Amino acid sequence: MRHTLEQASTYMSGFGNEFATEALAGALPQHRNSPQRVAYGLYAEQISGTAFTAPRSHNRRSWLYRIRPAAVHGAFTQIDAGRIVSRFDTPAPPNQLRWSPLPLPDAPTDFIDGWVTMAGNGSPETMSGCAVHLYAANKDMEGRYFYSADGELLVVPQQGRLAIATELGLIELAPQEIAVIPRGVRFSVALPDGAARGYICENFGALLQLPDMGPIGSNGLANPRDFLTPCARYEDVEGEFELVAKFCGGLWRASIGHSPLDVVAWHGNYAPYKYDLRHFNA
Repeated sequence: MRHTLEQASTYMSGFGNEFATEALAGALPQHRNSPQRVAYGLYAEQISGTAFTAPRSHNRRSWLYRIRPAAVHGAFTQIDAGRIVSRFDTPAPPNQLRWSPLPLPDAPTDFIDGWVTMAGNGSPETMSGCAVHLYAANKDMEGRYFYSADGELLVVPQQGRLAIATELGLIELAPQEIAVIPRGVRFSVALPDGAARGYICENFGALLQLPDMGPIGSNGLANPRDFLTPCARYEDVEGEFELVAKFCGGLWRASIGHSPLDVVAWHGNYAPYKYDLRHFNA
């Protein structure tokens, strides 16, 4: 099986919807989640964003049908986290603080190596609070994949487009758009414009949701139909790759002999999405 990322990305509309998508006809099981034999010899796995006991209206999970089990990789070993900070227990100064934009790097730097933590509160261990990172990169994540086990990532590009290839599909992101990558979802970032920088809010707590509108009424602000979730697409590639995980504030790496972006079909309501800020109704 082979599905290239050069093809234009397609999306499904809605916020928190129950989506169903397949890159190969017949790959998605009907009327059940985990049949004894999945089509094309795929493996059925569930990824959860909430406790399975959460009320139905708040429950977030998706079933993935992939070429290889997600657990097929080497042991994780801790690596240098660079300028990523995970402890926010130092005294905060009362001074006014402001920063200039991060300079674009001179040396080859990918999306993960280009993270710099600027502020934060709470911790991933307590599942509360958030961290604010800046990123500046000039290199694709070649042969490298990443996921955060600490929180969902709200990505806000300021300069340069991002092509975020996730397990559940491809998100093409430009300035004036935002994207959310759920906790635990693996992805890789390419830079169509050669260089990019922007902001990341890493949410350790409850999942982001649209606020109630109160006296505004039934319509306005961010309309659910303007949120876009990618359709399924996959890679079936073997080789020497690296899987990087952010776990309890630290970075860990494992060797992996294939691309983890091998989900051929999926259904559920726990998935990455993007939103065009120009569609916001004030």
